[in-house]
Amino acid sequence: MTTAFVNGRVFVGDGRVLDRATVVVEGERIVKVGPAGASLPAKARRVPLDGATLCPGFIDCHVHLCTDGSPDPIAALLRQSVPETTLRAAEMARRTVLAGVTTVRDMGAVSGIDLALREAVRAGRLVGPRMLVSHQLICMTGGHGWHLGRQADGPDEVRRAAREQIKAGADVVKLMATGGVMTPGVEPGSPQFTEEELRAAIEEAHKAGRRTATHAQGTRGVLNALRAGIDSIEHGFFLDDETVGLMVERGVSYVPTLAAVHFIVVQGREAGIPDYAVDKATRAKESHIESFRLAKAVGVRIGLGTDAGTPFNLHGQNLVEAELLAAAGMTPVEALRAGTLVAAEVLGLEKELGSVEEGKMADLVVVQGDPLDDLGLLSRPEAIRLVMQGGRILKDAGD
Repeated sequence: MTTAFVNGRVFVGDGRVLDRATVVVEGERIVKVGPAGASLPAKARRVPLDGATLCPGFIDCHVHLCTDGSPDPIAALLRQSVPETTLRAAEMARRTVLAGVTTVRDMGAVSGIDLALREAVRAGRLVGPRMLVSHQLICMTGGHGWHLGRQADGPDEVRRAAREQIKAGADVVKLMATGGVMTPGVEPGSPQFTEEELRAAIEEAHKAGRRTATHAQGTRGVLNALRAGIDSIEHGFFLDDETVGLMVERGVSYVPTLAAVHFIVVQGREAGIPDYAVDKATRAKESHIESFRLAKAVGVRIGLGTDAGTPFNLHGQNLVEAELLAAAGMTPVEALRAGTLVAAEVLGLEKELGSVEEGKMADLVVVQGDPLDDLGLLSRPEAIRLVMQGGRILKDAGD
């Protein structure tokens, strides 16, 4: 099938905007990006872009499809059967892709559900985002996320845990370098895995050609991870000059997930979020924003990620993160790049995804209006007019 998006505004993904352009898709790939009025294949289906903007499919670098965004999502998950969690996760995946997020990196699941969802989407059996998955997160005994994770202690056991995730089919190895907000009894600023433990897992991942990411909120834990060779820092509440300098020097990405803290603080205990989570998020919020601004100022690569599945941080509303990035200091162009080409770079997918360029996969989203004038359009379902993933139209409000 050939589809031609004609005579409209195109946000390329690298920061450029084409005011009047035509984009042609054949099969699963973009085959032409040309001026308005360019010749089209005779049998092409034409999609007029009048008053709309064509964007690359958006990418969320940090989600948890097994958690539902309820006030206490871990407690809710632990009460569910595996079949119920699987069905819920499939629905969360559907909501995500229909919101224009065509690719995600799932950063911790249970019972192999993330692996199954990834394969179902690849095979066309399930409507959902293209997925990279970490399978089980790896944490110290009693560490942050222990309810869901593979607990391990000492370099040898952590190395074995990493090998287990790779054997199961994980695309990325996720480690827990510090405490966090949603586990009672641990502190976000406190280091957990040692540098030696982190290095053991990172070595195994890199040997197998896998990238690594770490939940790391406190300064000491971030430094441990950076010195051990990590590829991306998730959250980063308490960054300083040394940590961001190392990130730039070593090309380490940063996925701040501003939405995770934002929604906990905004909704608060009155909405049923546990007291301990509200207290920790409230203490961290100001430092989180300051850390983001520091990283941006020195040129750290920052990708859009939400931690969707945490309290009131809902699947299908992922692109609220673009508004939060802009409120914290990004320009609208920078926020859109963070969710497209930069996010693809964070995941190592920039040769295939993240921009509207000839030869790339046809992951495309038609947004009614101009998101550069109003980023809020991205989180309004009625403004997401069409979603295409690999040349396949999943949503078309014009039908």
